[in-house]
Amino acid sequence: MTTIPLHFTPREPVRGFGLWRLGFRPFYLLAAGFAALSIALWSLQFGGLLGAAYLAGPLWHAHEMLFGFTLAVVVGFLFTAGRNWSGQPTPTGGALAALAALWLAGRLLVLTPWGLAAAVVNVAFPLLAAVGLGRALYAGRNQRNYFFVALLVAMAGAQALFHLTLLGLLDLPLRAGIQIGLDVVLFVMAVVAGRVVPMFTNNGVPGTGAERRPRVEQLALGSVLALLAADVLGLPGAVVAAVALAAALAHGVRLALWRPQRTRPNPLVWILHAAYAWIPLHLALRAAAELGWAQPSLATHALTAGAIGALTLGMMTRTARGHTGRPLRADRWDIAAYVLVLAGGLVRVLGPLLLPAAMQAEIVVSGACWAVAFAVYAWRYAPSLWRVRADGQAG
Repeated sequence: MTTIPLHFTPREPVRGFGLWRLGFRPFYLLAAGFAALSIALWSLQFGGLLGAAYLAGPLWHAHEMLFGFTLAVVVGFLFTAGRNWSGQPTPTGGALAALAALWLAGRLLVLTPWGLAAAVVNVAFPLLAAVGLGRALYAGRNQRNYFFVALLVAMAGAQALFHLTLLGLLDLPLRAGIQIGLDVVLFVMAVVAGRVVPMFTNNGVPGTGAERRPRVEQLALGSVLALLAADVLGLPGAVVAAVALAAALAHGVRLALWRPQRTRPNPLVWILHAAYAWIPLHLALRAAAELGWAQPSLATHALTAGAIGALTLGMMTRTARGHTGRPLRADRWDIAAYVLVLAGGLVRVLGPLLLPAAMQAEIVVSGACWAVAFAVYAWRYAPSLWRVRADGQAG
């Protein structure tokens, strides 16, 4: 009788370079690195040390935070989620590397005098990303998410408006393209948060009872689309204020239904709720700004420094952990980054209201908090993002 030894050689972890295996990997790393460098870049801009840049000062800041940082995170998320939605591959390998290089070229070109080249490259990036996402969704017949392709095209259109105006080819306020782009990003966040936050909440904090009500969902999403339409059409401020106020109420009710007060035990969950709370605040400030009761920059930074900063960081953390085979549990460094990004938003928005004389210092402190938060993310997650999964699975 032959004895079979009950001994198995454990499987060796898979090793290798995995940066181009899925969209979140390069774009989250690039976005976090860019955010971490933003203070240094802004200082160079402010000190006039970048020469004859096509975009300088506040124009560079507004364009790069929206069409640089935010768009990179959006594309990384959509390429990753799009594969799950459709069951079809989104750009990987050389195609993904080429898109990342195009994004990086856009960041460099706006610092040169070559305005037309910068415009073409920056507008091309979301259009090509739309093609990459659209091919996967079409192949998988995932009609439910086709509108994300349209939103990427809308981001390209908003950029085109901005650049054509800046180049003197259109006679529009420079703010128009930026505002439309912000509205599109707001709609993307509202859709994605509505899908994932209640689910993550109930899974991550059992017994929370986060719920979605169809009528509230329709009002929340419909009001953001109405605000986008009002901005596209250039409607009077009183109309925009009424739409923004209605939207603020709808999103406030939506957040309350998700039971944010019960999420404290799980940082991966509470950061999403804290981030979403900035959306009704942004909308309320937007209404106040349209009526002349508040500075428009406060509404803008409630959306950008607050909602976009915190929601992107929360989703980047969760996506990177889930898709690299790491535990879905925030560590102390993640929590520190969450606190920093939220503090940056609070200082930038509430500081000018409480201590308007200290605005210059508040801007510096806010930006430093924001930059350090994403520097922590880049430092902690870079090894996971550029290595293949240890379990050998795709992603």
